[in-house]
Amino acid sequence: MALIRDDVHLCLREEVAARADALWDVALRLHADPEYAFAEHRAAALLSGELERAGFAVERGVAGMPTAFTGRSGRGRPTVALLMEYDALPGLGHACGHNLIAAAGLGAALALGAVPGLSAGSVLAVGTPAEEGGGGKALEVEAGVFDDVDAALMFHPGVHSWARAPLTAQVQYRVAFHGRAAHPTGNPTEGIDALAALVELFNVLSALGRRLPEGSHVQGIVTHGGTATNIVPEFAEGRFGLRAATTEALEDLTERLRVCADGVARATGTTTEVERATVRYEHFRDSEVLSERFAAHLARAGIPLSPPAPGVYLGSSDIGNVSTRVPAIHPFVAITGEDGSDHTPEFAAAAASPRARAVLVAAAQALACTAADVLLSEELREEAWAGHRAA
Repeated sequence: MALIRDDVHLCLREEVAARADALWDVALRLHADPEYAFAEHRAAALLSGELERAGFAVERGVAGMPTAFTGRSGRGRPTVALLMEYDALPGLGHACGHNLIAAAGLGAALALGAVPGLSAGSVLAVGTPAEEGGGGKALEVEAGVFDDVDAALMFHPGVHSWARAPLTAQVQYRVAFHGRAAHPTGNPTEGIDALAALVELFNVLSALGRRLPEGSHVQGIVTHGGTATNIVPEFAEGRFGLRAATTEALEDLTERLRVCADGVARATGTTTEVERATVRYEHFRDSEVLSERFAAHLARAGIPLSPPAPGVYLGSSDIGNVSTRVPAIHPFVAITGEDGSDHTPEFAAAAASPRARAVLVAAAQALACTAADVLLSEELREEAWAGHRAA
């Protein structure tokens, strides 16, 4: 006799609970051994090894990345992807809580693989490197990892408990100016100051920033400003991070950066180069119907989720690129108070706290139950895809 869905949910919660100690051990091992973008070799080996021991068919080196992998249980459609991030922040370790994301995705996948009644379709655990810089998910999207997936699910620890993630589009650009070297006293009129041009670009962008729409901003740094104080700089370079509420708005902001740089070059007698320096992160398109399912399941553990605060953005992520291809969720679940901030030493400590353990287990249970809903309900899948096409 087939299990009814409530029984499936109960079994999944019990399977996760039975693995709670093991999942927490994985989270702590990742936390104690932080690795960075595209170099997460030990993390990838730990997670893929756990999947392989549970009978998942593991493929390593996915999308040409040595630290990317997939683990599949079952075959065919429908297919639900559970995403695992595991890169850390240089100098801060797991100050974004990716150790919890990885362990929760792992726990959900293992639970789904162990529960009878879910033989139709497949569960795809996806190891996604370099979210903090490099865009592993974006590269996996381009390589077709999500082409036959019906939903992509993950959660993120944070300072808010929000059902939907207000994540902006983001990209970085390199801007260089070329001038002409000269002695600043002996023949100053012969020089063309590339650094002065770069500084002027900062001034122009500062003025532009006061007129940008909500969610858009530019933040820049100087990466090369000259070699000596007694030489007029013939070369200067900056790196600029651009963010916008939507990918369309980011494209507009990118064009404004080019126009500003060209205008400064003409005004200062320099020449300029504007080149994209990173993978572009798309803005996140939330699957409302699947986020509501996750929130309902998480509430069973006594953790309510609310809508995000209007006008508040929580950064950018390559999950946005996944959400352009399939229905996706990326809820935030608080492991600190709202007066805290991620990307801080305090948040790194919180990612190994008792509260983090409770959130990890609850999130893994909610992810597993949401995935089961997708696998078992054609109606839910159709509703999720309809919302995705309308986004």
